[in-house]
Amino acid sequence: MSTPSAAAQSLPATVGVLGGGRMGAGIAHAFLVAGAEEVVVVDVSQEAAQTAAAQITKDLEASLSRGKIDGELSRWTDRLTATAEVTAFARCGLVIEAVPEDLDLKVESLRRAEAQLAPEAWLATNTSSLSISTLAGHLQRPERFCGLHFFNPVPASKLVEVVLAERTGEELAALAPRWVESLSKTPVVVKDAPGFASSRLGVAIGLEAIRMVEEGVADPADIDNAMVLGYKFPIGPLALTDIVGLDVRLGIAEYLESQLGERFAPPQLMRDMVARGELGKKSGKGFYDYPEA
Repeated sequence: MSTPSAAAQSLPATVGVLGGGRMGAGIAHAFLVAGAEEVVVVDVSQEAAQTAAAQITKDLEASLSRGKIDGELSRWTDRLTATAEVTAFARCGLVIEAVPEDLDLKVESLRRAEAQLAPEAWLATNTSSLSISTLAGHLQRPERFCGLHFFNPVPASKLVEVVLAERTGEELAALAPRWVESLSKTPVVVKDAPGFASSRLGVAIGLEAIRMVEEGVADPADIDNAMVLGYKFPIGPLALTDIVGLDVRLGIAEYLESQLGERFAPPQLMRDMVARGELGKKSGKGFYDYPEA
């Protein structure tokens, strides 16, 4: 059972998250559960920030009901601040950017966050595929910047990729894995490369599974069962694509194609499904149906 005093020794006292969507809310939840003294979530508007706070509170309630944390809910929510004011990052020792996977948006967001940080603070991005070195090239203090690639759903996932750019400093390279361990997750340290380790391999398998559906090799459930039962995958590649979002994976695939070649070219079926709004679990339909979405 997590307690603030047990897990927080290596964490900055105040942690910021830029972007309060599904990933940002999950990251905030993880740092609250690990025992950060305060977690500051900044979103584009006060309404969006409050929506993020509601999701984080819901996740904390679920953690309480499962016995993952204890005490009154207020013990955890009182350490959460949700706001539209980026100036709130001034008191943060670490800020993690978690905005949508668009290079220009991430550059703009990271620069806005960095402008508020104290010189000794750290900055990270949750990008799943974009070049950390490219992002770092737009910052004033690239040696204090790295990738922290969390996985969805963050509260249940045990993995965080720590991505080191060309100019990531040695101190941060040593600190970042310790932060991940304080979250009761396992760090995998990789050098900056297109798709890192997880997205590159995961997307390659997912794209091939989509091509198999497109070619009529088998239906989605049978393809997924083949990997779950035959290769001990915890979830099939098509079900996982639904969870991640077909639009998200399409964007990653297009980026990897531009960097690594046509073997990452998105199948036409994938493009067609995204065009129809069949984005997976979040839209209610992908390779499977989700009537309660």
